Amino acid sequence: MPVYQGTSQDMDSFTFGRSGRSFAVLAGTVAMAGCATLPSSGPTARQIERGAAASQPALRFQIVNLAPEIVERLRNEEAGRRDGVPTLAQLARDARTDTIGAGDVLTINIYEVGVGLFGGTGPRTAGEGFDPSARGESFPAIVVDREGTIRLPYIGRLGVAGLTPSEVQRLIEQGLKGKSQSPQALVAVRSNIANTIYVTGDVRRPGRLELSLGRERLLDAIAASGGSVGTSEDTLVRFARGGRIVEQRLGFIRSGTADDLFLIPGDRIELIRRPRTFNVFGATARASQINFETGEVSLAEALARVGGPNDLQADPSAVFLFRYDGIPDAPQAGLPKIYRLDMLKPESYFLSQRFAMRDKDVIYIANAAANQPSKLVNIVNQLFSPFVTARALSR
Repeated sequence: MPVYQGTSQDMDSFTFGRSGRSFAVLAGTVAMAGCATLPSSGPTARQIERGAAASQPALRFQIVNLAPEIVERLRNEEAGRRDGVPTLAQLARDARTDTIGAGDVLTINIYEVGVGLFGGTGPRTAGEGFDPSARGESFPAIVVDREGTIRLPYIGRLGVAGLTPSEVQRLIEQGLKGKSQSPQALVAVRSNIANTIYVTGDVRRPGRLELSLGRERLLDAIAASGGSVGTSEDTLVRFARGGRIVEQRLGFIRSGTADDLFLIPGDRIELIRRPRTFNVFGATARASQINFETGEVSLAEALARVGGPNDLQADPSAVFLFRYDGIPDAPQAGLPKIYRLDMLKPESYFLSQRFAMRDKDVIYIANAAANQPSKLVNIVNQLFSPFVTARALSR
């Protein structure tokens, strides 16, 4: 029987072929076993659907396909939800801003004719156009005490809280009648404490502002404080009046409207930087948290801001929006819903323009199911490439 006398090169090829095939079988087996754990930015549409069917009662969620009737129902619910949220207009109340209160500092001047009780300034000359016997007395700093009273010589204690300067003038003149000849008083508020409001928080110049007879509004006070540090859309106004507190977005308050309140003494305005955001995950350029920056953002605008679905990874028929439907700012009290948008359908682009985003919504763009086999092929190629290279170099 003839015996084959092979060359060393043939033997090397034979050995490499056997080991290569063995390694290919082993690599294929390992790769197939680990297919479920291949790198991925998230689940596919089918995996999300299976998750909805198998979700536990503690966190049960439902997938809702966006359709015209669904979008209209959501828009009506959103309008009703906004109508039920307290607004600043509900705090509207009128009050005077020219009355004296505790802590105010008054300047009082008293003038007399003839023999008077006060002799502070001395007689005036006839050339000034006054009676030479006229005299005056100035009290430059009189503080209204906590009981709302002041004390003056020859008059005693006067209750001035809640009165205007002109009303206090008449009280002083009445108190001096019979004691002085033709007394006249001039009263002015030197330091206004009672008719003030406070602006704090994320403003450029926080502090106390005095109110005038011009009747300042809420936006006037914010402007006088240098304005908000952040944008109006990212700023929340917390307004306290009479024991009640209402919060409203600064960007939703229009000048001269009912929400642009006329200010009254004691109001407290706090500006808080609290951006409204939505999150985007999945088959997109990168996971992002994005600020609204405008009053209202549609789903179409939200997708456009992140560049839309990635052509190489995404399943455009499976764009999901995760949301708790229920009480705003209390997710645990709502019911989780997943709204699905099929961007392969032309009408979906109209629907996405009418679907309004909410604060803290989550958009997830599902991975295409075809990505898994392609990733597997790439991994196998990476495993084989060192051996192919080594064989080429050994020749």
